[in-house]
Amino acid sequence: MDGFFNKKETESKSRPGGKVLSCASCGLYKDAKSPKIKAYGEGKKGILIIGDSPDAVDDRKGLPWQGKSGRILRLTLKELGIDLFEDCTCINAVNCHPKEKHTPNDYEIDCCRSVMVTKAIEDFNPKVILLLGSTALKSFLSHRWQKDLGGISKWRGWSIPDQDYKCWVFPTFHPSYLEREKGKEVQTIWEQDLKTAIELSKKPFPVFPTPDIQYITDLSILTHVRHSFAFDYETTGLKPHAIGHKIVCCSVAVSPEKVYTFMLPKTKQERKPLTDLLQDYTIGKMAHNMKYEDAWTWNKLRVEVANWEWDSMLAAHVLDNRPGITGLKFQTYITFGVVDYASEITPYLKAVDGKNGNAINRIDELLEKPGGEKMVLKYCALDSHYQYNLSMKQIKEFNYSFLPF
Repeated sequence: MDGFFNKKETESKSRPGGKVLSCASCGLYKDAKSPKIKAYGEGKKGILIIGDSPDAVDDRKGLPWQGKSGRILRLTLKELGIDLFEDCTCINAVNCHPKEKHTPNDYEIDCCRSVMVTKAIEDFNPKVILLLGSTALKSFLSHRWQKDLGGISKWRGWSIPDQDYKCWVFPTFHPSYLEREKGKEVQTIWEQDLKTAIELSKKPFPVFPTPDIQYITDLSILTHVRHSFAFDYETTGLKPHAIGHKIVCCSVAVSPEKVYTFMLPKTKQERKPLTDLLQDYTIGKMAHNMKYEDAWTWNKLRVEVANWEWDSMLAAHVLDNRPGITGLKFQTYITFGVVDYASEITPYLKAVDGKNGNAINRIDELLEKPGGEKMVLKYCALDSHYQYNLSMKQIKEFNYSFLPF
């Protein structure tokens, strides 16, 4: 990547990788008895259900959820007081039945999203999107999620307030999974998931605070901070020990809205308001993976952080110990519905030598580009903003009362 943006960020949305996203290029419609099965259902309760692809019975009848999986879904929803086709609208991630039955591949998913699925979401404007299975998850999220998406087991059960579509999103298993994994436990989990998704349709969509980012050069304003705060660093690498490493910038989130962000001053005297604040044992500190900020503070600022009060990464692990869910970007999406605020800067944060934990990244390269410094500062500010608000939510869930506010 030689320019300011990478190839993925500048390519056409309708021709990613030079491929046209269309029914003609996908080709599944050629062998389907009922090609391009449209969204079906009255949607009286504002629930949009996305499945994977039509089965043979669906293809023969030209409607979704007509086969065995549909019967399981229809009967389970009926027990919960929901009529599948009166109260919901249904569409699949891929809407043509494959002649040779196979799990839809990424290209088929991308094509159908471009042609049908996104339009169905926009036209229906649902209160809740129920994603049934990994294929539905890919259809809805893979083009917006810059990290490893993982499978449905990682995502099931989260009530996500998606800010792009302004609706609740709830992923869970496809009913065909219940056919394969027979057992009371799986059935109970699935029924509870559907019940939760239905309840979301009655729940107001949340509005989260917009961060008030204050870009500062004089750190004396930090002397007015008298209560717990979250802070974050952007640095030249993961570990601070190698020669040439430095803390590039810092952000301090002091309320649900307000966050200060600044390039780290070069002199010890200019940094003093920050180091004094970090050493003040009467003021609690919060971070996401606090050992990172703790190590960099000691190695580069030569002070110890006093009174660590909360680590939102550790708390996320205690609340749910599934692998791959404790990272800040994942937690930010499932909690606040913000799917991506990092893709432009992420390539510059990766070490040149990925096998060396002490390797230097490319953040200095970004800082030299027009607008690069502002981009780094904003990213740093958003990190601490979401850390602060995530910590507050977790503290409430734990019913933990050590904070003075």
